[in-house]
Amino acid sequence: MTWLRDLGLGIRFAAAGGREGWARTALTAVGVGLGVALLLVASSVPHLLDERSARDRARAEGAASWNGKVEKSDTTVLRIGADTEFRGQVVTGFLMRPDGAHPVTPPGVGSLPAPGEMVASPALKELLASPEGSLLKERLPYRISATIGDAGLLSPGELYYYAGSDTLTPSTGGHRVGGYGDRDWSDELPPALVVLVIIICVVLLVPVAIFIATAVRFGGERRDRRLAALRLVGTDIRATRRIAAGEALFGSLLGLLAGAAFFLTGRGFVGEVELWGHSAFPSDLVPAGWLTALIAVAVPLAAVLVTLAALRSVVIEPLGVVRNTTGRRRRLWWRLLVPAAGIAVLALTGRVDEFTPVNPYPIAAGAVLVLVGLALLLPWLVEAVVQRLRGGPLPWQLAVRRLQLTSGAASRAVSGITVAVAGAVALQMLFAAMGDEFERMTGQDPSRAQFTTFSEDVSGEAAARTIEDFRATEGVETVIGTVETYVTKPGTYGQDEMQPTTTLTVGDCATLKELAAIGSCKEGDVFVVHPKGDKEQADWIDETARKGEEIELNSSHGLEPGAKSMLWTLPAGAPTVRAGLDPLGKEHWGIMATPGAIDPGTLPNALITAQLRVDKGVEDVAEHVRNTAARIDPAMRVTTLTSVARDRQYASVQTALRLGAVATLMLIAVSMLVSQLEQLRERKRLLSVLVAFGTRRVTLGWSVLWQTALPVVVGLLVATAGGLGLGAVLTWMLAKPVTQWWLFLPMAGAGGALIVAVTVLSLPLLWRLMRPDGLRTE
Repeated sequence: MTWLRDLGLGIRFAAAGGREGWARTALTAVGVGLGVALLLVASSVPHLLDERSARDRARAEGAASWNGKVEKSDTTVLRIGADTEFRGQVVTGFLMRPDGAHPVTPPGVGSLPAPGEMVASPALKELLASPEGSLLKERLPYRISATIGDAGLLSPGELYYYAGSDTLTPSTGGHRVGGYGDRDWSDELPPALVVLVIIICVVLLVPVAIFIATAVRFGGERRDRRLAALRLVGTDIRATRRIAAGEALFGSLLGLLAGAAFFLTGRGFVGEVELWGHSAFPSDLVPAGWLTALIAVAVPLAAVLVTLAALRSVVIEPLGVVRNTTGRRRRLWWRLLVPAAGIAVLALTGRVDEFTPVNPYPIAAGAVLVLVGLALLLPWLVEAVVQRLRGGPLPWQLAVRRLQLTSGAASRAVSGITVAVAGAVALQMLFAAMGDEFERMTGQDPSRAQFTTFSEDVSGEAAARTIEDFRATEGVETVIGTVETYVTKPGTYGQDEMQPTTTLTVGDCATLKELAAIGSCKEGDVFVVHPKGDKEQADWIDETARKGEEIELNSSHGLEPGAKSMLWTLPAGAPTVRAGLDPLGKEHWGIMATPGAIDPGTLPNALITAQLRVDKGVEDVAEHVRNTAARIDPAMRVTTLTSVARDRQYASVQTALRLGAVATLMLIAVSMLVSQLEQLRERKRLLSVLVAFGTRRVTLGWSVLWQTALPVVVGLLVATAGGLGLGAVLTWMLAKPVTQWWLFLPMAGAGGALIVAVTVLSLPLLWRLMRPDGLRTE
């Protein structure tokens, strides 16, 4: 009962302690609330990812459709992917043609659109209706008949559509779909990415925990003076500490409510926020029940424990006297043991290979110990540094003297950024070391061509016209356009015999010179092209490409119903040349001919590819290229050439890191600002005295800057050393070499930016506190 009475008294002081008591309680509630809100967001991530994955699977075509085992029926649908890209945003779409009167529909779609119509996501509908989407409207000239419901979208900002078609057939690339959502696939992360995800979670959440622990100590000096008054009326030391715990408990409980309010308020707007092309439905942001309960219990408990631990370092006596204990310096040895223990745990965990399941607990424990150890080491280092500083300009002396008297508050404010920067440095080292594993060289040459197109529905005369349409497109400088088909050696062959086959590529002289080592070329020429260094393949080509002999065009390879095969004689004087690499990095061999030698219109089952070099100075040149492709064939694929390809899962983890880093840095900035404002309010009377004695405001402003900068600089040095050490151990665990040691420089720059931002934002309160009425007391 005594405990409860004292805690209740502390709660009464916090709730009814006048303006000063409410100010401290409000600061604590806001600080704790921000941390709780971020913890609630973090605890919602598993549910968000599960819901997103469930919707993704629900709209995926079934396993039977994927395997090509669906027979035509009244419910089946022909469809083909018609994805495109618009100003860096992916637009996902499908052309749909029902086989019967009752076609199956994907989630979020009531009925399939008629030819010339489409069902679009709300974001795509809004984009097409805006002036910014006029170029995309040319590419998607369908009338929007309905919108896709949330059940059929991954996020509210997703650009997605289904368009109706009356020309789609299996021969033009359409495949039959009999249902959605019954296909199950495994998309497990590789062990290296599992380690990366674990470290990301640790790096993002440990600063939040430190911030909450710092927030419950806001207004400590005023609290100690109130406790001293209680000692004067006869309260003993233990009761005083329990009363202080009650104040902290009340502030933390208000913080829980504030965090829930922040979370629920921000949750309503999350659908309108998009970072790096990613957003989320508010309904997906639901914290896990057990994690919510853990937060509700852990935060007040941590507030009480932190307060009791803080009171052990001060002596509270009657008559309003509060003084720090003397003769007891911070000890270094146990602070070094914590990060050393973390390194030892990681080292004992051993190396991670691709065949062994990853145990996340020792990795997470080791990383937490290292980062928390850095936060514990920071107060000792700040105290050791400032105690040795002497002299300098007046603002510098004021800042140094203040830090010499009370460096603990400054260290606590900086501990969050220390941990965040150290974790970020380690993560960046890990990403750099893993980059070679998840990024590969494609062999493509973006200097020769920037785009490539491919279509299965362009044949005959349309093939030649396609190349001309691309050449007439605004911003296109060069088109390497080819019409390709298979040709075979005529004759009758047994069931076990392989009919000699090779490719026939038709293009103009400029195109053929890009694909093979051709010197002289004029219209009507034909060439036999051998691959480099592959004599067996060259002999196989010569089996079909017999000079002066007939070859069979439009053979049984993909021959359309009703199409007739025809014979064509390969000129006897056709020279033999060596193959070269196209901009995609691929070799082309077989027979190459100019349109004067063979009419592409006689190749009804041919495929066309076009590789385009464009003038990058032309505005929206990529959109003009895609619009031309859509006019030729709505399902034509347009891809951008790149020299490096990045693994999709690796890119997703990197995106998650960016999103989390933004949230954590914002929290740290708010933490430092709130702590700075709280310290200024604590020193209100001292500032007024200095102004009354003639101290200039500029001097005090610079003093505030140095008081912020000194601990941050020490913290950044600790973070850099600790981050490099942690990163080196993690890369060793993955059996990777450390490729970059200078990745801490951007994070150091971010720390410097935070110093300036916090100082500038705290100046208005500083000017207000330096008025003479600050000397008034009661």
